[in-house]
Amino acid sequence: MKQHCILGIVLAFLLSGCATHSADSAPTEKSALVVMTSGGFAEAMDRLEPQYERQIGRDVVIVKGSSSGGASDSIPERLKRGERADVVILSREGLAALERDNLVQVGSSRDLVRSVIGMAVRKGAPVPDISTAEKFNQVLLSAPSIGYSASASGTYLSTDLWPRLGLADQLLPKSKRILSERVGSVVARGEVAIGFQQMSELLPIPGITVVGPIPGAYQKITTFSAAKTEAGARNPYSDKLFAFLTSPRVSKQVAATGLDPVVAR
Repeated sequence: MKQHCILGIVLAFLLSGCATHSADSAPTEKSALVVMTSGGFAEAMDRLEPQYERQIGRDVVIVKGSSSGGASDSIPERLKRGERADVVILSREGLAALERDNLVQVGSSRDLVRSVIGMAVRKGAPVPDISTAEKFNQVLLSAPSIGYSASASGTYLSTDLWPRLGLADQLLPKSKRILSERVGSVVARGEVAIGFQQMSELLPIPGITVVGPIPGAYQKITTFSAAKTEAGARNPYSDKLFAFLTSPRVSKQVAATGLDPVVAR
């Protein structure tokens, strides 16, 4: 019995030590700068996070979600539930909506990057020619199914471009609005034949071929910006993150994710 008690004490001590070490070594939301970002800037943020932490000396917690769409894990819904964030990175339009709802501070935003919409097909599928507006239209009409995001790019395609082309009646019935997931992942599984999203969101996805940006005549350039929440306005590391993300020394890394960086002068 004594031997069992000793073993139990030793085991409890070891487990306690492991748990304490794990908690001490991992960043917590209380100590870290919490950044909520939509998918357009997510890959860039993932790549730059370690460099920021080394350079500035503050841990970062990245929370990802769509910029709109009403899904429970979208950034607007997270903020409405009171989830903590210091910095929010969304399209300009998305941040303007959050300003109206008093979820980010008015006038606190800083432009980070410009982004274009791209198209992808499943890896191994024939790669269509979308080099001209006419060829692009034919690809849209001949595709058996289309996927688009619930964020800025998908809203533009479904509510602006399709109707403007006079193709809404043909395209919308075979289109799927993707919530809480990258469009490229749905394309990779073969659930849709072609998919549209920001280029920076398509490029990291395995199992797809990124055909390229949609034709310039139909393109919508989206500016992604960062803004502070009320808590973030009191956190000096928010401004340090803004300066870091717009500095020339990280512009090549940002551009490598398919984005056009806005570099501070």
